[in-house]
Amino acid sequence: MKIVNDSTCSWINDLTPRTNIKTLKSNDDCEWLIIGAGYTGLSAARKLAQLYPNQKIIIIDAQLAGEGASGRNSGYLVDTTLNDGFTSNKQLESYKKKADIYELGIDTIKKFISEYQVDCDWNECGKYFASSRTDDKKILQNFSDTLSKLGFEHNLLSKEKLSKRLGTNFYNTALHTKGGILLHPGKLVRAMIDVLPDNVILYENSCLLDWNKKKDFISCKFQYGKILTKKIIFATNGFLKSLGIKSNYNFPITLTASMTKQLSDSEFNSIGKPKEWGVLPVRPMGATIRMTKDRRILIRNTAEVHNTFKMSNLNLKKRVINHKLGIKKRFPQLPEDIIQSSWSGIVSRTRNSSQVFEKIDNNIFAAGCYNGSGIGVGTLFGEQIAIKACEENSKEIETIEARNKPTWLPPQPFLNFGVKTRLIYERYKARSDI
Repeated sequence: MKIVNDSTCSWINDLTPRTNIKTLKSNDDCEWLIIGAGYTGLSAARKLAQLYPNQKIIIIDAQLAGEGASGRNSGYLVDTTLNDGFTSNKQLESYKKKADIYELGIDTIKKFISEYQVDCDWNECGKYFASSRTDDKKILQNFSDTLSKLGFEHNLLSKEKLSKRLGTNFYNTALHTKGGILLHPGKLVRAMIDVLPDNVILYENSCLLDWNKKKDFISCKFQYGKILTKKIIFATNGFLKSLGIKSNYNFPITLTASMTKQLSDSEFNSIGKPKEWGVLPVRPMGATIRMTKDRRILIRNTAEVHNTFKMSNLNLKKRVINHKLGIKKRFPQLPEDIIQSSWSGIVSRTRNSSQVFEKIDNNIFAAGCYNGSGIGVGTLFGEQIAIKACEENSKEIETIEARNKPTWLPPQPFLNFGVKTRLIYERYKARSDI
């Protein structure tokens, strides 16, 4: 597995480049090894260091820490999701279990930013599920009924109200949920790197090539060295499958996004000077859109089965055509050259939108597969998988383990065929909202 760093993501480019970067160049050993330095891995390392301040903890990533999916996502800390299909009373209970996990994730992030005084552009403005199709009002009304049963504060909005709030008359219907939070994902994950305790060693740009268990130890081979560890936590999310972790239960999806340059005063005035907002699509393959705190527009409207390790510039440019079309549909008054940067990223999916949180063996643990909700859930799962690996329990772990477990996936090539077919179908249904 070889992942290449790039400088295409606006969130990451907003940050001051780090200089204290270590790469594994010799053999090492430790009590604890964490593979993956995103929200989950960094949170696991921080918790382990608190529990065992005198033990050696190594966290290692194939690229720069925090610059994978954690720093590249759309920055939604979600309280609810729409496309899970929960309608019956039995399914309602499953939705409640998932929402409980989201709530714990939000609480975990809140505690972190409070304890370390983190500035990550936190905005408790909620989020919109919106559609340009009037017939999607029925979907949102059913969703509203579900949220009402569970006590979530929300409201349905007409086209006129949406236009004033969002600065575009593209959408005809929407549902706003109050509990969602918008933030700057790059700033948040950078803060997690900056506060790593002294007994945590961070290696970056160090690709895991192979691993195996030898009696009571795990041996991990990297390009320029090996690490022998007593316990290991896999926190690679979209790359769990490529490392042989729960490979029959998860699969990666490649997303691409673009962000505009900061809107000028005249451009911002032309769309009504809206406050920061975030829109998620009613249909699974519709576009995710954000107006950021500093007047930039983010769009994500592609999802596909693709080479998970690197998207070429040529392929990325092809997807950017869809980003430009999506922005033009919503904001026709903005100039053609408004996009400043574009990037790709990986999310991990399971068949039933559940997550991986498991003890694989006596000293092997894994957490991941957040189905696009990785900021809060990933941070929560990182802390709690560390506690679980210490053979301890918590109320949070009890809530996590009450969820529906990921269901089995068919083998290749049937899996890729099924996923691609489903994505084509969903893309067709959401074609007006791309």
